[in-house]
Amino acid sequence: MKINKYPDKNTWSELIKRPVLKREKLTEIIFDIFKNVEENGDQALIDFNKKFDNAEVKNIQVSEEEIENAESIISDELKLAIQQAKDNITKFHASQIVEIEKIETTKGVVCWRENRAIEKVGIYIPGGTAPLFSTVLMLAIPAQLAGCKEIILCTPPDKNGNINPAILYTAKLCGVTKIFKTGGAQAIAAMTFGTESIPKVYKIFGPGNQYVVAAKEYCQKFGVAIDMPAGPSEVLVIADENAIPEFCAADLLSQTEHGSDSQVIFISTNEKIFNQTIKETENQLKELPRNELAKESLKNSHFILLSTIDEALEFSNLYAPEHLILALEDFEKYIPKIQNAGSVFLGNYSCESAGDYASGTNHTLPTNGFAKNYSGVSLDSFVKKITFQNLSEEGLQNLGETIEIMAEAEGLFAHKNAVTIRLNKENERI
Repeated sequence: MKINKYPDKNTWSELIKRPVLKREKLTEIIFDIFKNVEENGDQALIDFNKKFDNAEVKNIQVSEEEIENAESIISDELKLAIQQAKDNITKFHASQIVEIEKIETTKGVVCWRENRAIEKVGIYIPGGTAPLFSTVLMLAIPAQLAGCKEIILCTPPDKNGNINPAILYTAKLCGVTKIFKTGGAQAIAAMTFGTESIPKVYKIFGPGNQYVVAAKEYCQKFGVAIDMPAGPSEVLVIADENAIPEFCAADLLSQTEHGSDSQVIFISTNEKIFNQTIKETENQLKELPRNELAKESLKNSHFILLSTIDEALEFSNLYAPEHLILALEDFEKYIPKIQNAGSVFLGNYSCESAGDYASGTNHTLPTNGFAKNYSGVSLDSFVKKITFQNLSEEGLQNLGETIEIMAEAEGLFAHKNAVTIRLNKENERI
């Protein structure tokens, strides 16, 4: 762990840096994978499964039989938990559906906007060291609510060529139309180009490692949209004298176990809480089954002691964390000062895990500082918004001269004529 007490603001730019792979190496790898998938389709995916996941897979698509069998494998207890999470996530995202509102901007000129679902979407579910069936809920539920016709899911197989049964069960529960055994950058390439088995999609969703993030960035060159750059997980915790060190440590470690490239930041204004949290983090780390990953992640992480909460929030807004936890007694007064964060957890009992699984908010969030200009996934992520307008004869008469003057000033006389010819026709009739 890197411990920094009262660091000078001139050093903050170094403290907010994320661990990254060399960009040149990433770009070359992604280019080669995309080219292989584009040229060789399913066979490339089968070969990559063997190369990267040590998995022998004959059929890329998951069969109906495999999906049905998954239901009998997972426990009733897990099914109930998934259902409760599904209910909460559905309730929160359904609240984002808006009614159509028609606005008369000028007498006789009516404008409005309507949502249309993106017809074909692809969702990527990490499944390597942790099979994230919770991400299926986070992506498939709003896709289904939005009315997407095709919801394609790609996730890496295990060494036996199987998909985790909880992923399959959740996918069926949430309306996923097809599931495929392929992961990493090659899965993104497959959904970008389409293969013999996998349909080409219009937008790709889901988190992943730096290879997946780089692949999502690259796929945009081929006309496919993405949700956001959602890469290795991160959390920033701000704690005052009323914070509970055991809780803070648990929240920090919950993110470090995602992977060795995850990053956590702990900021406190109280030295006693600061030191106790460091000690508690070390103690809890020993008990974690995935502590080797967590140890690597902690090497990239920072424990920072600052003077005031305002200063801590200034640092947080500069860092723009995926998850922000305010372990503060009077958190309400600090909410307006939060400018850049993917999702915020308020108070000692709002653990980040709640948002990851079942509170209702979405856990697919911008990382690597992109919370400065991206939102997390929502219902809006799965729709396009189309504007409509209707001008009556009276409406064009009221607005026509304005359009003519503006078009002529821009030297676009065909634009002007599209109005003039209509006004003249109306005058002839009169």
